Amino acid sequence: MDSGRQVFTVDLLERYAAKGRGNITCMAAGNDVILLGTSKGWIIRHDFGVGDSFDIDLSVGRPGEQSIHRVFVDPGGSHCIATIVGSGGADTFYTHAKWTKPRLLTKLKGLVMNAVAWNRQQITEASTKEVILGTDNSQLYEMAVDEKDKKEKYIKFLFELLELPEAFMSLQMETATILSGTRYYVMAVTPTRLYSFTGIGSLETVFASYSEQTVHFMELPGEIPNRQVELHFYIKQRRAIHFAWLSGAGIYHGGLNFGAQHSSPDGDENFVENKALLNYSTLSGGSEAVKPSSMAVSEFHFLLLIGNRVKVVNRISEQTIEELQFEQTPEAVSRGVTGLCSDATAGLFYAYDQNSVFQVSVNDEGRDMWKVYLDMKEYAAALANCRDPLQRDQVYLVQAEAAFSAKDYLRAASFYAKINYILSFEEISLKFITVNEQDALRTFLLRKLDSLAVDDKCQVTMISTWATELYLDKINRLLLEDDTAVDNRNSDYHLIIKEFRAFLSDSKDVLDEATTMRLLESYGRVEELVFFASLKEQYEIVVHHYIQQGEAKKALEVLQKPTVPIDLQYKFAPDLIMLDAYEAVESWMTTNNLNPRKLIPAMMRYSSEPHARNETHEVIKYLEYCVHRLHNEDPGVHNLLLSLYAKQEDDGALLRFLQFKFGKGREIGPEFFYDPKYALRLCLKEKRMRACVHIYSMMSMHEEAVALALQVDPELAMAEADKVEDDEDLRKKLWLMVAKHVIEQEKGAKRENIRKAIAFLKETDGLLKIEDILPFFPDFALIDDFKEAICSSLEDYNNQIEELKQEMNDATHGADNIRNDISALAQRYAVIDRDEECGVCRRKILTVGREYQLARGYVSVGQMAPFYVFPCGHAFHAECLIAHVTRSTNEAQAEYILDLQKQLTLLDGEARKDSNGSLTEETITSMAPVDKLRSQLDDAVASECPFCGDLMIREISLPFILPVEQQQNTSWEIKSHNLGHQRSLGLSL
Repeated sequence: MDSGRQVFTVDLLERYAAKGRGNITCMAAGNDVILLGTSKGWIIRHDFGVGDSFDIDLSVGRPGEQSIHRVFVDPGGSHCIATIVGSGGADTFYTHAKWTKPRLLTKLKGLVMNAVAWNRQQITEASTKEVILGTDNSQLYEMAVDEKDKKEKYIKFLFELLELPEAFMSLQMETATILSGTRYYVMAVTPTRLYSFTGIGSLETVFASYSEQTVHFMELPGEIPNRQVELHFYIKQRRAIHFAWLSGAGIYHGGLNFGAQHSSPDGDENFVENKALLNYSTLSGGSEAVKPSSMAVSEFHFLLLIGNRVKVVNRISEQTIEELQFEQTPEAVSRGVTGLCSDATAGLFYAYDQNSVFQVSVNDEGRDMWKVYLDMKEYAAALANCRDPLQRDQVYLVQAEAAFSAKDYLRAASFYAKINYILSFEEISLKFITVNEQDALRTFLLRKLDSLAVDDKCQVTMISTWATELYLDKINRLLLEDDTAVDNRNSDYHLIIKEFRAFLSDSKDVLDEATTMRLLESYGRVEELVFFASLKEQYEIVVHHYIQQGEAKKALEVLQKPTVPIDLQYKFAPDLIMLDAYEAVESWMTTNNLNPRKLIPAMMRYSSEPHARNETHEVIKYLEYCVHRLHNEDPGVHNLLLSLYAKQEDDGALLRFLQFKFGKGREIGPEFFYDPKYALRLCLKEKRMRACVHIYSMMSMHEEAVALALQVDPELAMAEADKVEDDEDLRKKLWLMVAKHVIEQEKGAKRENIRKAIAFLKETDGLLKIEDILPFFPDFALIDDFKEAICSSLEDYNNQIEELKQEMNDATHGADNIRNDISALAQRYAVIDRDEECGVCRRKILTVGREYQLARGYVSVGQMAPFYVFPCGHAFHAECLIAHVTRSTNEAQAEYILDLQKQLTLLDGEARKDSNGSLTEETITSMAPVDKLRSQLDDAVASECPFCGDLMIREISLPFILPVEQQQNTSWEIKSHNLGHQRSLGLSL
């Protein structure tokens, strides 16, 4: 115990606390309020919270001497119950902190109250709720008082001891709210017994149940000075934690657990746990036992009043730690200290004699409890009560040394690892090295790692590396000790391997990668090296190991992880496809973002090896997947697939590949992605002639295609010749090549062969004639064999001549019709009404016109002026039409029309001047240009009706005000004038 500072100290609170009202006989405290009962029937109330004090006289109206027997106050300091005893009997009063007069509880008249149990969970300042009262005649009562009613609500009889009638000396009550209601726990003591009651419902229901069942009790016979048998609960946060019973045999105490209700063999309920009996003989140091006259209970100690002293006894160790002395008055010394009481709410204790009140203060009573528990080897409790790391280190050190002494090195290692200050890391390590306990040392290192902070990177890395080496050493020792350990899956060898791998997984971020790999390599732990490399994402090492072991599937599984760089796929592709082509290709087909072009070296290596005829070519399978499913457009991929097809015995796949246009449907780009020149060279090399024919045709080299096809199959050559559709001459040339080949192959001198050759002409659909193929026959061939073909050809020519004649006759007839139409056109006329109006000037066509205003001037329309009539029915004066078209058309066309009109005017004037009214030969000759100009003018202005033709349609898009008219339009705008400087004139009405 810390000798420099006492746990409990005594201070005189008030010397003459009774204020001359007699001697102090009893005392109660709660919430910084103390109540003193005196020998003259007075209650003195001191409220230290507000500094108030007043006296209440309970002896008023009672004859003889009256003394306060007991006084009780609730934990809140509001409610008070007191019993006064005199020659006239006993009376019990209730008073409230706000009342000036007490209330006599008439139903309790004549009963001496020794004990009161308050409901700490329910009581309020305004109401006591249910209160249990214990009497001197073995009875229990229930009472409730509301402050506003100024009287008790009820007083009920609850229970009476019949088997062994003894006075109830002390009571305690605890409640708990559960789903089915309120559970009550009541403990009551008599001079020799401790009774326990529990039940759900009301207090009346709980105690009524014991009329039919045995009451549980604990009996400890013996006597206490002044018959002051006491029962105390230690309250923490309004809950009872443990209890103590000051009995004649000793202090019976224990913990309280209100979570169950089953009875125990000792007679009390099982909410009492860790029961113990503190014998009074232990307090006297071996001499005659002295029994305390009063007691108070703190969290860890008992305060026992023995004579004029208070012994402070540790509840756990049962050792006396302090003795408290009181500064009493001389007259009070002889009588000693009367009693102790506690204020659970304020955490204070009080002692009193006949005159004075002393305050016992607690000064951190739990500061040395860790030592107490440590001495008792209750290590968990010791750790729970430690205040700083040094104290915890001492607890761990005691545990570690005890285990080390018992040669329980693994357990010792766990405790040593928790020590941070009083022993260094090196000292602890040397302890295990000295006794050659490698396993314990490893355990110590692992536990030390758990306690180190992440910031201690250097120390964490160092310890982790050391632990790694210890693991490897342990593995090697197990292998040396037992050669069969590798085969036995349940051996220590496999268990330590599993543990080691778990350690590597947990420590992968703190272990130095290079150092750890060197360690694993030096110990020959290849599998663990691969495992650690995988943890550190060194996938190249992992994959290389699996390939060396021939485990292609495992290597591919590693490569398929999302965190593995895609470049490793390309790097190991050659080895993997040679190791297991099927698994490699299946893996490639399920891997996203794989570039097949970078796999070409691996695929070429695989393809260079011989394969069985019925064996699936895995590279072809993968390339087909890329081309057909992934729509790959890489020329290298297509070229490789084509080369593999070309090397197969069956050219069906090759031909299908060549005929399939992979780029078909795209707006831009080629129809195929392989190199046709490379494909042609390859197919020629591999003698895939049909494929060569297709490639020639695809390259528009039709002559070469037909020439090569003739070497393979004439039918193929015919099909190739028929492919040319847009070049008739080339198509005929190709068919002639086929015909020549057929005739030469059939040796055309023979009559039957000549017939076959002539029959060939029919397959050309008339493209070739007999005369086209005659040069291919030998000169000595008999013409009789060609008779039918020649006659047929002559008939065809005759038919063609007749068709040409008919076409010529039709053309001649058409020309005659055109000439007639032209002649008739000159005689065409239109009938108009005499009232027909000009579409422009709205004057009658056949009467005098008027001047028509245009943007470019005025046009005068005279009597019977020339006019135009259109098939649609619209009629216009010639001048009006010219003016309208000139205004509506574009400027260039308008200038052209005006120029024609000007030339006509000049020519007409000259003709009149020269002729003077008579026509000469020169005049007639000069009129030819006039007619030409007039025809041009007619074409320019009268090619279509201006109201029904394109001219009117184009006018829809023109603005109302033309750009050339914009200046004139602007001149009509109203401009504002600045009137700022004008003086306004006021008008008076």
